[in-house]
Amino acid sequence: MKIALIGYGKMGREVEKVALERGHEIVSIIDIDNQEDFDSLEFLFSTEVAIEFTRPETAVSNYRKCFERNIPVVAGTTGWLNELEEIKKECKEKKQTFFYASNYSIGVHLFFAINRYVAKIMNNFPRYDVYMEEIHHIHKLDSPSGTAITLAEGIMENIDRKSQWKEGERENESDLLIYSKREGEVAGIHEVVYESDADTIHIRHEAKNRKGFAWGAVLAAEFIKGKTGFLTMDNMLKL
Repeated sequence: MKIALIGYGKMGREVEKVALERGHEIVSIIDIDNQEDFDSLEFLFSTEVAIEFTRPETAVSNYRKCFERNIPVVAGTTGWLNELEEIKKECKEKKQTFFYASNYSIGVHLFFAINRYVAKIMNNFPRYDVYMEEIHHIHKLDSPSGTAITLAEGIMENIDRKSQWKEGERENESDLLIYSKREGEVAGIHEVVYESDADTIHIRHEAKNRKGFAWGAVLAAEFIKGKTGFLTMDNMLKL
C-alpha cells in the first residue's frame, strides 16, 4: 500500500518502520512544519491511506483535510473525543473511510474483552469495589488516557453500581476512580483493580514498547482497503 504519515514523532517513525517491514511504501510525510504538503501531488494522487498520530488540538483538522481529499484515515491521536460524533457524522455524510482506536495494541484489545467479561461477573458481587490506574510517559498530553476511558466505559456498561468515571477523589459510590500518572518514558500501563475487605484482584496490561501500537495501526490500514464508513478494532479483530 501507498501510505501517508501525518505526524512524524516517535509513533510516526515507529509506524514507518513497521510499514516498510511489511512491504508498504511511504509516499508522503506531513508534520507541523510542512502543512502545505496536504496539497502536494504525492498526498493527493498517490496516497491509499493516511495514518495519523499527532496532537489533540490538530487531529480533527487533519481528519477533515483527508475527507476533503477522499483519503481513508487511520486515526491514532487521543484526547479529541468530544468531537467524535461529529467526525462520525461527517464520515457517513461524505462517504469516507475512518478507522479509530484509542489504542492500537492487539493485546490491549484482548484486555478490553477480558475487562468487559470480568465486569459482567463482578456486577453480581457488590462486595468488590473497582478502580483503575494508568501510567504513561511524560510526553502524553491527555489524561486519563483514551485507553483508560475505553476500559472505564466497558466497566460501566456491565456494572450497574458504577455510572461515571472520575479522576481525583470520589464524590459518590457510583464514581469509578481513575488514577493517572506520567513518568519517564513508560510506553503504557493500565490496571483494573477489584478490592474487597477480604482480597484484591488485579487485571493488568503493560506495553513493553511502541512497536505493538505501530503494528496494529498498519494492520488497520491494511484492513480498511476497499471499505467505507466508521471502523474500529472490534470490526478488525471480530471481538
